[in-house]
Amino acid sequence: MHFGAEEFVLFGFVLFVALLIYLGAHKTIGGMLDARIDKVKQELAEAERLRKEAADVLDDYKRKAAEAEKDAAAIVEQARQEAEHLARETEQRMAEFVTRRTKQAEQKIAMAEAQAAADVRAAAADAAVRAAEQVMRQDVKGAAASDLLAKGIAEMKQRLN
Repeated sequence: MHFGAEEFVLFGFVLFVALLIYLGAHKTIGGMLDARIDKVKQELAEAERLRKEAADVLDDYKRKAAEAEKDAAAIVEQARQEAEHLARETEQRMAEFVTRRTKQAEQKIAMAEAQAAADVRAAAADAAVRAAEQVMRQDVKGAAASDLLAKGIAEMKQRLN
């Protein structure tokens, strides 16, 4: 029997494999592969945990963003209501102010009219007294004229006051 190079390579390979099995290399290689598998599983579990954590953070952010948007809308609504209330209050105060100032002006006008009427009456009374005095001086002479004049002046003063 004649062995060729291929047979020697085959025989050397079988002998090498048998030696590896005998020395327990397959257990070492299997253990290394198992360790590598466990490491990959741990990395996948860690990646899944991180993905879930990132999803939770994203959901939390979205919830907070929605809450902040709702709060902002509430603040804007409250500001709008306060502005409307302030506008109504200002309008009411303005109307009250105008009414008050109108009444004051009317009172001042009425007082001025009353004063003017009193001044006109006083001027008319003075003119009437002077006219009566002149008429009496021309028509009535003596002590009777003085009595009549004093009596008329006193009566006129009493009527005016």
